[in-house]
Amino acid sequence: MKQLATFVKERRKEVNLTQEEFAERTGVALTVIRKIEQGKTNLNMEKVNLVLQMFGHELAPVNSKDLNK
Repeated sequence: MKQLATFVKERRKEVNLTQEEFAERTGVALTVIRKIEQGKTNLNMEKVNLVLQMFGHELAPVNSKDLNK
């Protein structure tokens, strides 16, 4: 989750948005942005994807067999 937190925080700062402004633009609650940037592990994947869509990314389940290829 730390990589996700770092990615979101860095990208948000690159576009010069506060957490509040970013939450408004992504359509999620400010608490969601804060939880993501703090590296919390109990996150709603749908909400995370709303945030990541701002940067052209998406989280999806991965089959562990695919990781070993």
